[in-house]
Amino acid sequence: MKTAIVTGAARGIGLATTDLFREMGWQVAMVDRDREELEKVAAERDNILAVYRDVSNPQDVNSMVRETLDWGGRIDALVNNAGVAEFGPVADCTFEMWRRVMETNLDGVFLCTQACSPALQETSGAIVNIASISGLRASTLRVAYGTSKAAVIQLTKQHAAELGEHGVRVNCVAPGPVKTKLSVAVHSPEIIKAYHDAIPLNRYGSERELAEVICFLCSDKASYVSGQVVAVDGGFESTGVGLPALRT
Repeated sequence: MKTAIVTGAARGIGLATTDLFREMGWQVAMVDRDREELEKVAAERDNILAVYRDVSNPQDVNSMVRETLDWGGRIDALVNNAGVAEFGPVADCTFEMWRRVMETNLDGVFLCTQACSPALQETSGAIVNIASISGLRASTLRVAYGTSKAAVIQLTKQHAAELGEHGVRVNCVAPGPVKTKLSVAVHSPEIIKAYHDAIPLNRYGSERELAEVICFLCSDKASYVSGQVVAVDGGFESTGVGLPALRT
């Protein structure tokens, strides 16, 4: 049975991706540092290994790989989805905040990819990194977050160039506005209206819609796709329209 590792799997896009992999007949190592939520959702699913680890910690990442191989015997896909978001003006971005964002969003992708690469080479596997539309277009209040996601996009291309020689494909998905519990909680009606006005499809995306693209890129159907950045954003990035409502 094919085996995927999905980081940040306890909720949101990571959980939706886990469920779609299971529908495809895969087994999934669900990785998250929120132990309570991870154990809760893992207990409700089969073909699951719950891995309580922090992707910004090299020792945790190495343990994650060992545990997955001991359980599943192979790694066919790695989805680097774990991420944190801390927003605010540039002047308020402390170095501690900068490092918190970079440790998970960028260092975690690097560490997990490096640790999983030997196993992925054995299966001619795939890696999908989750960046953000904020890594493709600048906006206010996202100096650390946007920079980290832009770096993930470049890291994707670096890994695609090098790991391709070993049969491993590496791609990146850049989500636009997605309807999650977090976005519903923090986006004001003004911001939601502004997003809807700026997105050609006039709506937020769903977690399932993101998962469909992620799992496609991990599948044999995308066997000749590597080094690509796919914006799953309802056309948001293509329009180049700013959002005044997001500036405060």
